[in-house]
Amino acid sequence: MSIWSAGRYEAVAQRIAPISVRLIETVDRLRPLDGAVVADLACGTGNAALAAVAAGAQVTGVDLTPELLAIAADKAGGEAVQWVAADAAATGLPDAGFDAVVSNMGIIFVEPVSQVAEIARLLRPGGFLGFSTWVRDTDNPFYNPIIDVLGPPPAAQYSPDQWGEADIVTTRLTDDFDEIFIENGKHAWQFGSVQDAVVFVTDESPMHVDLFTRSDEETRVRLTEAFTAAFERYATADGVTFDASYAVVAARRR
Repeated sequence: MSIWSAGRYEAVAQRIAPISVRLIETVDRLRPLDGAVVADLACGTGNAALAAVAAGAQVTGVDLTPELLAIAADKAGGEAVQWVAADAAATGLPDAGFDAVVSNMGIIFVEPVSQVAEIARLLRPGGFLGFSTWVRDTDNPFYNPIIDVLGPPPAAQYSPDQWGEADIVTTRLTDDFDEIFIENGKHAWQFGSVQDAVVFVTDESPMHVDLFTRSDEETRVRLTEAFTAAFERYATADGVTFDASYAVVAARRR
């Protein structure tokens, strides 16, 4: 079972949907999508795929988790997309079969060398890659409580927010892509209350739910208390609101 079937990923997808709209608008500006053949990799519940359909593209959505594809297929416009259950780095789709490859907060979680190689294989010369990525923030109430309770994680070869660093983007893409474009933005996370924000991490966000599931009872209590304290720092009479940095990255296949 994929980690992304834990919790309720659609709750995450709904909240980051505005980023997928900006992503598709950016790619459409660089390479008009009307009539284009597009692959949405690590598509989740299909926000970027459906936005590309609305822009006139012929779209294939690929995700490792069949449960998420089923949700995507049931959405309005879902019948216009070919949904494929496959690894984003080993899709089985045809060589040079696509005018654009997109991903909304998806491929950033995949091992980057194999992922870039697969995207380069899928794109026709002159085709465009476009994806969104989180950018590391020092004050991150979704992440800092984990460090406070569990300590720093072991050193990893890659992490999702590395794609938010311009020099790493250039290093990873430069062999196969040119016209590399990075546009930064801020995404507002909004919850009706501190308790709503806590439920998001304990019951909905797959990566957080997976962490809670793997933790013992004492650690779960400590994590819940740490997240509660972190969200309380952003609480007002109107609820909880905080910004997260992100970037839209685009590049042209050589």
